[in-house]
Amino acid sequence: MGEPLLTGELTRAAVARYVEALNAHDADAIAACVSEDFVNEHTSALGRNVTGRAGYRANLTGFLADFAGLRYEVEDLFVEGDRAALAYSMSFTLVSAGRKPVRVRGMFRFRVGADGLIAHRTDYWDSGEVRRQLGDAPA
Repeated sequence: MGEPLLTGELTRAAVARYVEALNAHDADAIAACVSEDFVNEHTSALGRNVTGRAGYRANLTGFLADFAGLRYEVEDLFVEGDRAALAYSMSFTLVSAGRKPVRVRGMFRFRVGADGLIAHRTDYWDSGEVRRQLGDAPA
């Protein structure tokens, strides 16, 4: 695979900026953390993949409005070169589901480009658990 393009410190800083922007509910700041050709990949059935900063930014306003009070609590962050893995606990109130509160654990994998922007994010979380909390699935 070759040598990583960034030091772990720069990758850690890029991920920290991104999570801080998410927790601030600042769509422009979130989009500014990702590259022009950013890939946002979801493994969950409820998640939506998107490629490109512009497409990602276009989705953020609706996402942040529906996921009211969105908060990511970092459980663990592992960084090696230009890659990072972040275990999180995410909480929000889902407006489209009658303002029901949800809390789910998940994991991000990041690859940060030489420009210090996030180039790829893969998000792993259990959509079945979210549905259970919303009353859409058996307990």
